[in-house]
Amino acid sequence: MTGYTATVTVRLKQGVLDPEAETTKQALERLGFELQGLRSADRFELDLDAESSDSAAERAEEMTERLLANPTIHDYDVEVEARE
Repeated sequence: MTGYTATVTVRLKQGVLDPEAETTKQALERLGFELQGLRSADRFELDLDAESSDSAAERAEEMTERLLANPTIHDYDVEVEARE
């Protein structure tokens, strides 16, 4: 087995209210920054052992769907890298 780190980024789907991002956007605008939009996201790093990077990605996706994200309101990305 090889050690992998799966990085999972979870964000609210387009159209779902994101009060944290809206508050931060307003604060940045008060500081003089112009931006079209801002979205907040959570990032999880999962260290796990697996037979392959595909297997590690499958396990990370299962963890994400079962606990880390709510598929009704969240989108997510999974990236896997081998640990040294």
